[in-house]
Amino acid sequence: MTQDSPLDVLVIGAGSGGCIASIRAGQLGLKVACVEANPYADPKGEPRPGGTCLNVGCIPSKALLSSSEEFEKIQKHALAHGIRVAGATMDVPAMIARKDGIVTKMAQGIEYLFRKNKVAYLKGRATIVGRTDGVFTVAVTRSGSTEEVTARNLVIATGSLPRQLPGIEVDNVDVCDNAGALDLRSVPGRMAIIGAGVIGLELGSVWRRLGAQVTVVEALPELLPMCDADVAREMLKLLTAQGMDFRFGARVTGVERASDGSLGLAYVDAQGTAHSVACDKLVVAVGRVPTSSGFGLETLGVKTTQRGFVDVDAHCRTSVDGVYAIGDVVRGPMLAHKAEDEGVMVMERIAGQAGHVNYDAIPSIIYTSPEVAWVGRTEQELKDAGVQFRAGKFPFTANGRALGNGDTSGFVKVLADQKTDAVLGVHIISTYASEMIGEATMAIEFKASAEDIGRISHAHPTLYEAIREASLAIGTGALNM
Repeated sequence: MTQDSPLDVLVIGAGSGGCIASIRAGQLGLKVACVEANPYADPKGEPRPGGTCLNVGCIPSKALLSSSEEFEKIQKHALAHGIRVAGATMDVPAMIARKDGIVTKMAQGIEYLFRKNKVAYLKGRATIVGRTDGVFTVAVTRSGSTEEVTARNLVIATGSLPRQLPGIEVDNVDVCDNAGALDLRSVPGRMAIIGAGVIGLELGSVWRRLGAQVTVVEALPELLPMCDADVAREMLKLLTAQGMDFRFGARVTGVERASDGSLGLAYVDAQGTAHSVACDKLVVAVGRVPTSSGFGLETLGVKTTQRGFVDVDAHCRTSVDGVYAIGDVVRGPMLAHKAEDEGVMVMERIAGQAGHVNYDAIPSIIYTSPEVAWVGRTEQELKDAGVQFRAGKFPFTANGRALGNGDTSGFVKVLADQKTDAVLGVHIISTYASEMIGEATMAIEFKASAEDIGRISHAHPTLYEAIREASLAIGTGALNM
């Protein structure tokens, strides 16, 4: 890259946050470059944009979830619709190839958007050298050669890595992290998963649908503590009925390899009793840790927290003027759309605009079957904060579209302020919860009341009518129950 003057901004990391930040910078007329070192699964070993989300997270997992769901529909649900299918089998390599094709297409799309918006894409490893006269110098190394890039502002978008468990070595053959579990070439007879969080449940869902016996070992005493308690209880019931075996309050003590090549996951339960789960594949899904070291951030004296997150304010400014950080490497939920919103905010502020992120209106989704989606606060959080509220709930057993689809599991729960009726939280379990949560997010963003939602016309028959019904249940009462 040839420079005649410093960049306005250099983005380190081309994941969800870094890509969108760079594109927005280009749209705003800023002179911008984005650096990425990780090749992920690129067949040529080239650094690949898209980060964890595109390459080994959100997108490939949803592709496999979609494929496995189609297979399960044929196997278990087609007959209820009068469709008779005999001898259906899953070609796992073809499923994986489809997933890889989607990822490659989207990665190419990012590079196209970089070119379209005049973002210089630098393939290499960034190392911060220092700062002189208000200008940062960053060395970008690739294939043994190094070039120095200068910029007036830096945006740290280095993302996160899978958390490792001491004594359990991930080889992505038999013991896998999320990347390895997305790339298996056959269905294991038995799969054990350490961690009952979002990653563990989604990966477990993929391979359970294809025939694996899935056991989930979780250190916490309950499922999904970050969700509303009603949602967590219902999901435990539904996932257990589907065949997932959960072991809560389990402290993993190690992994043993048997003579036949199988694995034994050893753990101790809450009562101190030792157990072992036999499996053919083990998935370690115990969360993620921020990537805040290894690229010279300490050279600038940027403050980090005890947990390794880059310390930032509400506008993602670090302790060093001109240095920003976004996405998984900073506080808050590790969500791609949160990182993207932060990237837009930062670039707009660098350009002199008033960028802003409403952290109270960021939706979360778990792509199991049924899906779980929520935005705003849970009932437990409102009680702990002493907020007086009213709750409305509507089951999909009373929804005509859900009946027609053949899946009436789940419900919508709306929480509203007792005095003002402002919507404070919405929680959904449904086949298409991910597509319905947008209405709830907009309602919270624009400070709608439950009555507002109840008085808005909702098309019939649709699943999202249940949001209206749950909102009506807070006031005069649901119309269809």
